[in-house]
Amino acid sequence: MYYKLHEKLLLRGWQKLPYAIVEKGYPRPLFIKAIEMQALQLCNGRIDLSLPIVPQEIRDLLPLIEERGLIARCEPGDSIAPEQEYRCFPARYIRTAHWSITGHCNYRCKHCYMSAPDAKYGELSHGEIMSIVQQLIDCGVLEVSLTGGEPLVRRDFLEIVDALLAGGIHISTIYSNGRLVNDRLLDELEKRGIHPEFNMSYDGVDGWHDWLRGIDGAGRIAEDAFRRCRDRGFPTGAEMCVHKGNRHLLRETVRKLGELGCRSLKVVPVSDVGAWKEGGYDAAITPEELYQTYLEYIPHYYADGMPLSLQLSGFFSASPDDPDVYDVPCMKNCSNPDRTCVCGHARQVMYISAEGRALPCMSLSGMDIQNEFPLITELGLAACITDSRYMRLIDTRATEVLRHNPECRECEYAMQCLCGCRAGALETTPDDILAVDQFTCRIFRQGWIPKIEAAVKQAAPHVRNVLAKE
Repeated sequence: MYYKLHEKLLLRGWQKLPYAIVEKGYPRPLFIKAIEMQALQLCNGRIDLSLPIVPQEIRDLLPLIEERGLIARCEPGDSIAPEQEYRCFPARYIRTAHWSITGHCNYRCKHCYMSAPDAKYGELSHGEIMSIVQQLIDCGVLEVSLTGGEPLVRRDFLEIVDALLAGGIHISTIYSNGRLVNDRLLDELEKRGIHPEFNMSYDGVDGWHDWLRGIDGAGRIAEDAFRRCRDRGFPTGAEMCVHKGNRHLLRETVRKLGELGCRSLKVVPVSDVGAWKEGGYDAAITPEELYQTYLEYIPHYYADGMPLSLQLSGFFSASPDDPDVYDVPCMKNCSNPDRTCVCGHARQVMYISAEGRALPCMSLSGMDIQNEFPLITELGLAACITDSRYMRLIDTRATEVLRHNPECRECEYAMQCLCGCRAGALETTPDDILAVDQFTCRIFRQGWIPKIEAAVKQAAPHVRNVLAKE
């Protein structure tokens, strides 16, 4: 009796998570038990699993594993491919790298985290970039999203794509301003058999996108890029930065993006870092203005038929893919802070800055504290994601943050808020990454949660909070 692992499956493992099944092209591993891994390792087409030497416990598992479609009976000697064999990577598990492959940009955005118009952080050489690609492969990172600056300004962009694909890394998203998203680029990606999402900035109709991006015609260019991707079968997403000037255009902007075939939008406020801070602009929106803008828009979102999946910072999130629920992203409802990481997202998704620094998220790239975190070019990726300032932060438990902020421990919202976002905390307390995130704190303490619930109930009575009990 011979079994063979399904041809699309790979057996993998990482430090502290040693047993997983990975499907080729799908960067979401299935973590399994040790006994299941033992059984799957024997399903290589070369071992007769009916032999008495095979433990009965494993033989009993085989029909169950076969029923799940993970293995199939085969002829003796019908071996699996070498790449399917079990491999345990010498690093902690990081699913995705969000990677700024350059600090250069062809726009002059007024709010750039990294002051990209002046290439403050430059870019790594071709050799350094290829070294990081190989390290991503060697550490078992399954997925990469490419950003900048403007990633498409790199002359070796397609070489980077080819190296990632050759290493079995899925390219999920390319973040761009849209100016270089042309038919030639899409042709090249199609030749490689991939259709990554293009996530493009779009900061409002009526010329506000041009104003924020510092380029005449930037809005028209972005709209053309959305249409081109839609017509060519490339999915698109968008990000909108809100400030006092464009806050009144949220509804029109969502409608426009929906018409352009955009499938998702993330709305965030302009942060007072990088070029925005250096430029001394006086149009940043207050938290109260931002939340009121969001609250007033929620009924319009449902009235307009949920044109796309929407996330309004940590305030509200909903999608037409599951129209009967909504989410308040900043709500955690934690049951065990000792086992909850301070940032669940950063525990699986790392950010690599334009200078090759390992950071918990892109927001830190405009803050002085980023210099405390390691350079991959010096320490190496495996060390960065195993034992470094970076790993120690993202492995920090919520208990430590609550202990650091005594006022939070006694708060009635403590287990829902967990002191908020670390990047948000640094905006008001730049020298303390474990401080309270005042923006999230306001959502709870100023009563915005019940206001959100009331707005949704009035607009769509059947819709419930995803955390609500049945």
